[in-house]
Amino acid sequence: MSYLLTATCAVPAAGAILTAALPAGTSESRRRITKSVALGFSVVTLALTGLIAADFKPGGARYQLTESHSWIRSFGIDFSLGVDGIAAVLVLLTSVLVPLVMLASWHDADPAPSPDGTFENRRRTQGFFALILAVEAMVIVSFLATDVFLFYVFFEAMLIPMYFLIGGFGDKAGGPEASRQRSYAAVKFLLYNLLGGLVMLAAVIGLYVIAQGQGLGTFDLQTLTSAVADGKLVINPTAERALFLGFFFAFAVKAPLWPLHTWLPNAMGEATAGTAVLITAVVDKVGTFAMLRFCLGLFPDASKFFAPAILVLSVIGIIYGALLAVGQKDIKRLVAYASISHFGFIILGIFAMTSQGQSGATLYMVNHGISTALLMLIAGFLISRRGSRLIADFGGVQKVAPVLAGTFLIGGLATLSLPGLAPFVSEFLVLVGTFSRYPALGVIATLGIVLAALYVLVLYQRTMTGPVRESVSKMPDLKAREVLVAAPLIALTLVFGIYPKPLTDLVNPAVADTLSQVHRTDPAPAHPVAIPAGGEQQ
Repeated sequence: MSYLLTATCAVPAAGAILTAALPAGTSESRRRITKSVALGFSVVTLALTGLIAADFKPGGARYQLTESHSWIRSFGIDFSLGVDGIAAVLVLLTSVLVPLVMLASWHDADPAPSPDGTFENRRRTQGFFALILAVEAMVIVSFLATDVFLFYVFFEAMLIPMYFLIGGFGDKAGGPEASRQRSYAAVKFLLYNLLGGLVMLAAVIGLYVIAQGQGLGTFDLQTLTSAVADGKLVINPTAERALFLGFFFAFAVKAPLWPLHTWLPNAMGEATAGTAVLITAVVDKVGTFAMLRFCLGLFPDASKFFAPAILVLSVIGIIYGALLAVGQKDIKRLVAYASISHFGFIILGIFAMTSQGQSGATLYMVNHGISTALLMLIAGFLISRRGSRLIADFGGVQKVAPVLAGTFLIGGLATLSLPGLAPFVSEFLVLVGTFSRYPALGVIATLGIVLAALYVLVLYQRTMTGPVRESVSKMPDLKAREVLVAAPLIALTLVFGIYPKPLTDLVNPAVADTLSQVHRTDPAPAHPVAIPAGGEQQ
């Protein structure tokens, strides 16, 4: 049995413990050591996820590199890990983004001196970087878990470090009300997600009770999904729908899906740019991933029953998020509402239940993570220079900081899914997959693309073009560390926009298995091409 998956989960967890335990200090050298140690652990984690991708065989079994260690034997709970193509690309996304977030947030947690020249929080740097590693470890376990109870534990546990990252290390540009607003945002994030988790816990217990009553006293996902597919685990329709809603509610809060989205703008607006990236590009992806793995696999009939309603909510989320993004005055809240719109596209692709839709949704998770990370981190650099998040406080930045403006433009163009950039491929597949089964919803969803062009281009015009405002006339351009953050994200955006095949080769077999679990096939073309007798297709 390989221990590669366990090692990948353990390295960031060990890094979090070691970083938190490093000696406190306010000197630059002490802080640099702390940051370097944390960054080193994140790079090692990235190397291990690279080994996972290299060892994964797209044509092989659904779950590979599997491990299982007994945990709570009396309840059939194991520390079981396995990776499929969907999990593989999301673990890679996580491990790529975390070191970039650390580099972008290099000075975000430096303790500020008090008026008497002392430092009030001497362990601030250690705490910040340890919490980032803790989030990474918990997210990776969630993606790799093949035990339902194990997934639930880490699905909930990741809320704790995220709560402290939002509430304790907020945006320095928040003004005098910043501390109160950060606390409000952190509590709102925690309460919303805890409520979803409590509902899911009831559904997890209900699933176990039903399975145990039929001789399957286990939380093992592969055992349960196989039993559902083979008819060995029979759940009556009413109970299945109730269990589905319990799981789906928790995932829809995390995703976030309209109307359960209201915690996200507050959390992203008040958090540092790096923490905002962790929220929307990493943590929130656990929700959409879990819809594919758990909702569709464990409750196929209920998934089909509720799919039309979920698709309607997704389309509402697409339009609603885009419309509110158009009217935002705060840069970070604009990106937050844009993300709500993008998550609507992801969930639309999942529940369209077509191969194009689900492949596109999985690619969208990855590509949205890359493009949003680029836009938000560059926005963070912009905000830290000006000391304000308000769009109206900028203007003419491209004349004084052309590299910053250029990278911001690339991030914005990726966000609006410009052809040739990575998000375009995934958005196109989602819309094609949706239109083939639900043409009306596919047409309405395309309005989100038009609105995305509006809010992105207006944002760029108001902040980067026009006369140079006095407040930005001396704004410095990107530094070497900041260019190092942006360059890999731009490269990935271009590469996956032109050649997405490495990602599609990984995810397509898992998507095909997921569709087979819900007994869905792609709809036949509405107007098949006629082939003359004895002739060839024209």
